[in-house]
Amino acid sequence: MGQFVFKLPDVGEGTAEAEIVAWHVKVGDLIEEDAPLVDVMTDKATVEMTTPVTGKVVALHGALGDMAPVGSPLAVIETEGEGDSPATPPPALRATSPIKGEEDVKAKPNKSLLPLHGGGVGEADGGGLPAARKASEPVPRISDAKPLASPVVRRRAQDLGIQLQFVPGTGPAGRISLEDLEAYVETPATPIAKGKAARDGVDDIRVIGLRRKIAEKMQDAKRRIPHFAYIEEIDVTEVESLRVHLNAGRRADQPKLTFLPFLVRALVNLLPRYPQINARFDDDAGVVHRHAAVHVGIATQTPGGLIVPVVRHAEALDIWDCAREIARVAAAARESKAAADELKGSTITVTSLGPLGGVATTPVINHPEVAIIGPNKIIDRPVVRDGQIVVRKMMNLSSSFDHRVVDGYDAAAFIQEIKRMLEHPATLFMDPA
Repeated sequence: MGQFVFKLPDVGEGTAEAEIVAWHVKVGDLIEEDAPLVDVMTDKATVEMTTPVTGKVVALHGALGDMAPVGSPLAVIETEGEGDSPATPPPALRATSPIKGEEDVKAKPNKSLLPLHGGGVGEADGGGLPAARKASEPVPRISDAKPLASPVVRRRAQDLGIQLQFVPGTGPAGRISLEDLEAYVETPATPIAKGKAARDGVDDIRVIGLRRKIAEKMQDAKRRIPHFAYIEEIDVTEVESLRVHLNAGRRADQPKLTFLPFLVRALVNLLPRYPQINARFDDDAGVVHRHAAVHVGIATQTPGGLIVPVVRHAEALDIWDCAREIARVAAAARESKAAADELKGSTITVTSLGPLGGVATTPVINHPEVAIIGPNKIIDRPVVRDGQIVVRKMMNLSSSFDHRVVDGYDAAAFIQEIKRMLEHPATLFMDPA
């Protein structure tokens, strides 16, 4: 018998290390060649590693969330033949924290804890039966359960105007003593409602994988970028009417239009006049890169967290192609099928909560971009038009800008131009002045 040491290979693009985000095996497992072994995450993507040999897993190196350098050993597999290293006793696995990480580690019940009266927990012996409760530890009680107490205690409680079912007892089976009653008088306890059990405990979730990448990116954006927000109310009655009309007459091969393609259309028409907004700021080098192409990031909620796939060259797409591309990249992100180049290079980001859009938001800029636009929920609201109260479809458009690059006046003028176009949607399809 020999041992094969599986080492983290070079996953390309100059990556020096990768994060361990999921183990598909455990020590003692028998695995076949090409079976999934471990998932690792780089700055670009999550990669599934498979085993090149058949054998028995005798050691694993690294816990979930650990960073593994390229070339470092990840697993030791006992194989038939000589393997690639001499057979030695398997090294002990490094102790890992009992903290669990996202969906990859499932919470395991602690068998040393068993439910007691009213849903509390106490220690258990080796046979799985509750050990005797300490004499000084009160027993929780359902509020209308008949309390156990001597006549002396009952008379004393009646004199004090106290209902004994609310007094925790420390005697056998929760029996209430005079000392328990006096302690309750000093510090009245909150009764436990019938049918309800008090909850306790803390669930520790280790931040790893995609969630850690999101956290690091958001923290970096807020630390490095001086955000300022601008929110404007927009009457979207006309553009919504146009959207419904176009959807009603669309061909079978045309996608269903949402509000986002109209917003993107407004952006590509206006950004040539506001080049400082369609930009990426390399603040380390002190250089603002103003882009002619409009690569729109579409903030997309996925099962693993928020991802921003990119619609490239939105300026070259008509309304239907834009809708199709938005749907395609969003679906690819949600299904973890987006290519690495579809997740980078955006020059401005659009973020929408759809029906959950709320009244207003202050979105976080997708570093190193300098602007992010967020449409909120569209609602019917009474407004005054020509001296009359009418019901219109209204929406707040939220935005955030990097104040190092974009002045407040320019940001306000930009959003006002978007408002003008969306309130008069014919202008969306006219050549920019």
